[in-house]
Amino acid sequence: MTTSLRKKVTALMTSVLTGAAIFALSFARPEPAHAIPALARKYGLPCSACHEAWPKLNTFGIAFRDNGYQLGNERDSPIWQNNAYFPITFRMTPNWHLEKTNRVAVDIVPGNGSSGLIETSTTSNGFDLSGLDILTLGTLYKNISFALVPSADETGAFHFESVWVRVDNILGSRWANVKFGKHELDVPEPLSEKRGYSLSASSGGYILYHYDPYGGTNEFGLGDNQLGVELSGHSRNSFTRYAVDVLSSNSGNVDFVDNNGNPAANSYDVYLHFSQGVMIPKLGLQRFGALYYNGRRATYSMTSGGVPIAGTGDGTAPFYRVGAYASIYLGKLNYAGLFYHGNDNKYLATATPMNLGPAGLPTGAQDATWNGLLNEFDWTQNPQFVIFGRYEFAHMSQQALPIGSLNALGATVTSQLGDTDGWAIGYRWYPIMFSRAGLAWHNEYSRSRIKNAAPLSGQDLLNQSVFVGLDFDF
Repeated sequence: MTTSLRKKVTALMTSVLTGAAIFALSFARPEPAHAIPALARKYGLPCSACHEAWPKLNTFGIAFRDNGYQLGNERDSPIWQNNAYFPITFRMTPNWHLEKTNRVAVDIVPGNGSSGLIETSTTSNGFDLSGLDILTLGTLYKNISFALVPSADETGAFHFESVWVRVDNILGSRWANVKFGKHELDVPEPLSEKRGYSLSASSGGYILYHYDPYGGTNEFGLGDNQLGVELSGHSRNSFTRYAVDVLSSNSGNVDFVDNNGNPAANSYDVYLHFSQGVMIPKLGLQRFGALYYNGRRATYSMTSGGVPIAGTGDGTAPFYRVGAYASIYLGKLNYAGLFYHGNDNKYLATATPMNLGPAGLPTGAQDATWNGLLNEFDWTQNPQFVIFGRYEFAHMSQQALPIGSLNALGATVTSQLGDTDGWAIGYRWYPIMFSRAGLAWHNEYSRSRIKNAAPLSGQDLLNQSVFVGLDFDF
């Protein structure tokens, strides 16, 4: 990062945190609501002990998680549990949804690929299933916690979403906890894709977490679970928190490949996160923080008979992400905002193998940079009804190629190429939620727009989703 860019990023982060701190003076914390059943059964607590509204954590839930899912009593160790108890939860969402895209390249004569292509809109709708999550987590023994989450997509194809063991309170200090395995990064609370409300396709996940320059090869996503080791610590009430991760450069994939199925590099990424909670009398807890991710991705690999060999990725090119955020309350309303800045090396941003050297780069190639803002709110009207919404954008500040040239996807580069905006709004009504099972009636509409990304015309690509489902766990 150049000195001038570092100064600009620092100034932006300072402005966000300062402004959020001033704004927070008028905000208060809402009452908690519901929880995932498995741990509620273990400790005999109401689900509302850890969650404002399932699956969102409240302050006590954050502290409980930070302490390795322990309360510090005789119920922590599985040795003292009733043999009939098993820490497992199943979650799935039968649903009806509609997906609409305004510009899709289709055959002029259906079924005849030689007839040429035109752009037209497509709409699909019907009854469907979500994927399945099987969650088991808790303690193996005092100060040894674990998580195992086998997950399947809607077809039943399984993978391991999360598998880790953590040694807690090393040498009796809550400031030293080591986690090993595949895990979610310590992302800003409450901006977690694993505990968020949104479920729809067009903008259900966080666009900002997964944004990369249009036509580049970097498949990194801040919301992806990663493989590596994490050192973390927290104060007694978890108002002050930190995490440091060292991770394989493969976005959490196994068998030494990345999210695109390409051979991963034998290199490592580093992630840093710090947050501070501020308790304001009569208003409640407000939280502020900053994050930084520094990574590398392979641009080429060894081959055998022209077939890439897993784990031989080389020509690693760097990238980084930096952000600052605030989570603030006004009565029943929670607002969370994240400013995010990204940079991809020119080899990643132009899809150029580094072994070609500078001569292999397109004329005028440079690093790609962008800025984004994520704004999310939720309104907990009462323990059985939550309204949520989000607006976010990621806009390029510097394209990797000159304006008017063609990128690796054959798209004409404009100043706005790949700029993405998205929003979602919905509500969840909970007819039941107790220590044995939970059910939420979920309704959501979402929409996203990608500038100049239509396959033939180069116009804006618009996606829309409507989602209605029964989100249940037991």
